[in-house]
Amino acid sequence: MDTQNFQPEPDKSQFRKGILIGIAGTLLIVMLVAIMLGAFEKKDVLPEEINQSSVEDSKEESTQDVISNEDVQEKAGELADILDQYYYEDIDEDALVEGMYAGMVEGVGDPYTCYYTEDEYQSLTETTSGTYYGIGAVLTQNMNTNVVTILHVYPGTPAEEAGVRDGDVIVKVDDVEGDSMELSELVKHIKGEEGTTVHLQLLREKDYLEFDVERRQIDIPTVEYQMLDGNIGLIQISEFSDNTPDQFDEAIKELQSQGMESMIVDLRDNPGGVLQSVCAMLDEILPEGTVVYTEDKYGNRTDYDSDDSCLEIPMAVLINENSASASEIFAGAIKDYDYGTLIGTTSFGKGIVQSIIPLGDGSAIKVTMAKYFTPKGNYIHEKGIEPDIELEYEYLGDTSVTYDPMQDNQILKAIEVLKN
Repeated sequence: MDTQNFQPEPDKSQFRKGILIGIAGTLLIVMLVAIMLGAFEKKDVLPEEINQSSVEDSKEESTQDVISNEDVQEKAGELADILDQYYYEDIDEDALVEGMYAGMVEGVGDPYTCYYTEDEYQSLTETTSGTYYGIGAVLTQNMNTNVVTILHVYPGTPAEEAGVRDGDVIVKVDDVEGDSMELSELVKHIKGEEGTTVHLQLLREKDYLEFDVERRQIDIPTVEYQMLDGNIGLIQISEFSDNTPDQFDEAIKELQSQGMESMIVDLRDNPGGVLQSVCAMLDEILPEGTVVYTEDKYGNRTDYDSDDSCLEIPMAVLINENSASASEIFAGAIKDYDYGTLIGTTSFGKGIVQSIIPLGDGSAIKVTMAKYFTPKGNYIHEKGIEPDIELEYEYLGDTSVTYDPMQDNQILKAIEVLKN
C-alpha cells in the first residue's frame, strides 16, 4: 500500500499520519485462521513486479487512486482526530496503523485475502515451511487461566530426548512465568538460535521437574504411515507444507520395502497448504499429464503437470467435509485420472489459490489470485468433490483408548474396496 501521497495539515493530530481508511486492528488474529483453509502459492516478489499493465487496462480508476482520493484522506483524518480526542485510553500508534492496513485488505470482502504484520508473516513462514528452531513440542493455552500445557511432543526431537512429556504444564521458561503472557509471546522465549538451550520448569501431576532443552532445527511431521494387514499401506497427511513431499516420498519407499501392494491416502480434516507441494506428490503418483491448472481474472492459464513416471498400485483416498483446497486438488486429480476410489463425504469446496507477496518492511499480503480447475476442467469452489463411495464416519471401537485404524469404518471400507 502506498501512503506517501498523504500529507496531513499541520494543525491536525499526529494520528493522521498514514491513516487512509478505517481501523480494524482486532481483525488481525481472526484473519490468521484463513491460512488453514487454503492452498496457496508462495511468491518472493514485490508488488511493483506484478504486471500493472493488465490492471490498468481493466478499469479507468485503480484501487490506489481510490485510496489517494482527497475525500478518503479527509475522512480518515477526521476519524484519527476523534480517536485522539475522545478514546478513553492512550492509543498504540503502531497497532493503529497496522490495523489500518489490515482493514484495507479486509475491505476486499474475501476471507482468504489478508494482511500479515512482520511477526505474523514470520510465524506463517515457519508454519508453511514445516521447519523452525525450537524444541519440538505443540503447546496449548487455557484462555481463562493462561496456563500453558504441552499438548504433544514430536518423536525424535530435543523435547522428547530431554524427557518432556505430553500433558506437562509449563511453570517457567527460563525466568518467565508460564501463565504471564499470551501463548504466541511465550513461544518466542522457547524458540531461539540453533544450539542454544532453554530451561523449562514443568509440573507433571504433583511433581515439579526441570529440564535444559537444546534448540535444534525441527521438521514438523505432516505425514504418518503404517502397514495394515494384506500389505495395504496407510498414509495419513495432515497438511501440505514445504517438507510434505519429502515425507510422503519417504513413506512410500518405506512401505514399498515392506511389500506394499495397495495404498490408502487419508486426507480427512486436511485443510490444504502449499500448491507446489501437492503437485509434486501427484507427480510421483500419476502418469504424464496435467494434474491441476489455474486461471486468473485476465484469462491467463498455468498448468501443473506430471511426468510419465507413476505409481501403479490400487489406491483409495479418504476425504470429508474438512478436506479443503490442496486436499481437493489431490482428490480431484485422482478422481479425474480414475486412479483410485474416493471414500467418505463431500469435501469442503475451495477452488481458489492465494499467493503470498512479501513487502519491503517485513510484512506481507496474501491475495487470492486465481481459480483452480481439476484435470477435466471442473471448478469445485463452494461445491466440493463428491466421493465415489459416500460413507459417514463412524468409529467402531472404544473412544477412551488409543485410536485404532482397524476400528475406523471408512478405513475398513477402503480395505474392502482394495481387496476386491
